[in-house]
Amino acid sequence: MPSFSQLSALLLLPAAISAVTFDCKHIRAGGKDFNFEKLGGPKEVNYQQLTAPSITNTTFTIDVCKPLPRSKEKDKSKEECPTGTRVCGVERIYEDDQTLVREVIPIAGEYGTSNGRHLNAKVTRLKDSESNSDSEREGVRAELEGGLWEKKSQKAIIEFICDADWEGTEGFEDSKKMDVSSYGSMKKREDEEGDGDDEDDDNRELPDLDKGKALQFKSYKEEKDDTGVLRLEWKTKYACEDAADKPPSEGRKRGSWGFFTWFLIIVFLLAAAYIIFGSWLNYNRYGARGWDLLPHGDTIRDLPYIVKDLSSSMMDKLKGSGSRGGYSAV
Repeated sequence: MPSFSQLSALLLLPAAISAVTFDCKHIRAGGKDFNFEKLGGPKEVNYQQLTAPSITNTTFTIDVCKPLPRSKEKDKSKEECPTGTRVCGVERIYEDDQTLVREVIPIAGEYGTSNGRHLNAKVTRLKDSESNSDSEREGVRAELEGGLWEKKSQKAIIEFICDADWEGTEGFEDSKKMDVSSYGSMKKREDEEGDGDDEDDDNRELPDLDKGKALQFKSYKEEKDDTGVLRLEWKTKYACEDAADKPPSEGRKRGSWGFFTWFLIIVFLLAAAYIIFGSWLNYNRYGARGWDLLPHGDTIRDLPYIVKDLSSSMMDKLKGSGSRGGYSAV
C-alpha cells in the first residue's frame, strides 16, 4: 500500500510537470496567473549581421505552447531542429545567388528521450526581480533550457511585457523573409549607388524584417558558463496582471452560444432520425407511399390549416378583449 509521502508526490506531480514543461494556459508567477494560449503557434524573429561580402541572417522560431512542427520533406528536415524543440535558430548565409544553411541551433526544448536534456522552465514575475529597472515593469520572464549546440548549453529568456495596446500576435501575418532575391536586389542597388568599397559594405543598412512585430529580438551571445543565451521581448496584453485577474466574459458568451447551438443540432438530428425511421417502417410494414410514408402524415399535411385556424382564433380573442363590456345597443 503506498505511503502518505508517495500519495503526496503523486498529487503534486501534475503541478510539477506543468511548471517544468511550461504550460502556456496555466502560468503562475509571484502569486499571479497568466494565460498565453493566444500567443501559441510558430513565431519568427531575425538577427542579421553584415559579413562582407555576404549577409548572415539567423531566424529564431518559437512556439511557447508546444514543440515546433517538423517538415515531412527530407530536404527541409535537415534545416530544422530535432523533435521536441520549442525555440530553434537557423543561420543562413546569403551571397550572390546562393543561400547556405550554416548552422541549426536548438535553443530550448524537451529532449528527454534523445539526450536526457529537459526544458526546465523557470517563470518569474518582473515586479519580483532584484533589478530596479525590472521591478518597475509589469510582466513575466520565462527561461527555457534544454538546447545543446557545439557541446555548449543553450537557453532562451523571453520577457513578456504588459502592453494593453498589443495583442501579441501583430506583425506575423505579412512577415518578411530574407531570401536570395531580396539580397540580390539590395546588392544591385548598392552597386548602382556606391563605388563598391569594403567600407561601404560594412555600413550597409539591412532591411528590418521584424518591423511591427510584437516579438522582438534583443540579443544572442554567450553568457556565464559559456551558455548561449537568446533574449527576446514580447509585448502583449496577456502579460498584464489586471487582465489575468478578470474572468473571460467573451469566452462565457461563446460557451453559452455553443450550448444552444449543440442543443438545436441534437434536436434536429433526433427529429430527422424519427422521420427517417418512421418512413422506413411505414414503407416496409404497410407499403405506404407519398404523404403516408411520413409518421403522422395527416397531421403534417393539415399543419398549414391548423396554424391558420389557431391564428384566426387568437385574433378573434384579441378583438373580443378590446371591445367594451356591458349591453350592446339595439
